[in-house]
Amino acid sequence: MTAKTLSHRSRLLAAASLTVAAALTLSACGFSTESGSASGSGPDSEGSGEAPRTVKTAMGDVKVPAAPQRVVVLDTAELDSVLTLGVKPVGATHADVDSGFLNYLPKDQVAGITDVGQMMTPNLEAIAGLKPDLILTSKIRHGDKYAELSKIAPTVMTENTGYPWKENFQTHAEALNKQAEAKMVTDDYARHVADVTKALGGKEKAGATEVNMVRFVEGADIRIYGKKNYIATILADVGLGRPAITDKAKDGFSYDVSPEKIDLADADAVFHSTYGDPRKSKETQTTGSGLWKNMDAVKNGKVFAVDDQLWIQGIGYTAADKILSELQTNLK
Repeated sequence: MTAKTLSHRSRLLAAASLTVAAALTLSACGFSTESGSASGSGPDSEGSGEAPRTVKTAMGDVKVPAAPQRVVVLDTAELDSVLTLGVKPVGATHADVDSGFLNYLPKDQVAGITDVGQMMTPNLEAIAGLKPDLILTSKIRHGDKYAELSKIAPTVMTENTGYPWKENFQTHAEALNKQAEAKMVTDDYARHVADVTKALGGKEKAGATEVNMVRFVEGADIRIYGKKNYIATILADVGLGRPAITDKAKDGFSYDVSPEKIDLADADAVFHSTYGDPRKSKETQTTGSGLWKNMDAVKNGKVFAVDDQLWIQGIGYTAADKILSELQTNLK
């Protein structure tokens, strides 16, 4: 996303926040406003003067504060969501990367966030010490810790991560009471998608361009991404074509191959990223092989190395906007 787009979004979110703040002030003075969420019963949430709200989650209905102030997020998608919505969490887990929080996130936005442990093994004591009033994560990541997390603070879990990222974002927005901001984010994304499709020659030309996403993973086979994952939804939104090999992906997620079958990943354009050590992930040997160099995408200069943290791990609208810009730059 360009600096101009970032500035535009910041202004929109600031305006939306002022509108919500005014609504809360009116409500506290005896006026009612529609929040778009079911109201819960019980004591007023601290500082807002409003009763808790009820959010539907993968674990059932959960009462959350009217305006959460101390949010902890336990996965990369949730961190992208809250920052995109203009909320700085008090705590977050880190992904298994050298940089701690994912490197595509603006440094000023992640500065001051307390690291509460590795994503799959969050430090519950550290989380409790932050005195959160809301925890965001997913059932697939931390469903086994739900009872413990719920004792610390209201915990909103989506069912899964990755492919349903847009629906999950709406759940995060509802939990944060940021629905107005969320609409501005999704509207901006839709405009950006339309701009990229136009820049690529329109829907027909974009659809005739078949694109593959390949990921080299340390300790695993090479993944040719299918049509049911985060990056696939962005490619689909732009209207790009996908090769037939993607239909063989297990559960729509990925079709895994050895370096000896990397030519199956050939397409009009191939994007590739690496998780882990390039040598241990087979990236070095694969991209140096005759099979790789003989692919049409390689011969035509249409192979692009991209940042794994951005393209695969981010799973949110801030990441998506940056990916859209890279798609436009590389495929024009």
